[in-house]
Amino acid sequence: MNRSTAREIAVHFAFELAFSDEKAQQLLDRELTEDSFALRAQDEPMYASFPGQGELNYITRLVLGVGSHGAELDGYIEKYAKGWRFSRIDRVASAIMRVAMYEILYMPDIPNGASINEAVEIAKKYVDDDVVKFINGILGSFVRAELPEQE
Repeated sequence: MNRSTAREIAVHFAFELAFSDEKAQQLLDRELTEDSFALRAQDEPMYASFPGQGELNYITRLVLGVGSHGAELDGYIEKYAKGWRFSRIDRVASAIMRVAMYEILYMPDIPNGASINEAVEIAKKYVDDDVVKFINGILGSFVRAELPEQE
């Protein structure tokens, strides 16, 4: 498994958090098991191999970060989604942006451009082209406005 796949799995889990009263750690304890991956692999090939320790750590860090910084991340999404209320934004798009923004804000070892590019690539699998452009625009505006020295 590579980092891109691990990131996409983190997006799946971030999406699930949005529909659950479950805490991020509870979700991870339930889902980051070989049995859970085997079940998911029946419908989603990316779950065919269980993550190595590095990928497990990465997924865990992203999901816990999105879980604990969700309100902050949602505030940024709404701020840069000019003319859109957060409640109107596609939930898949929100999960993708939360993960990317968490990386940008709290994982300085990952270049901002890589986070944005990966978010766009993940989005292309799940949402239409207009939403992909929307995600790219929000993330680009976010980085330019909030972290101009890191562009």
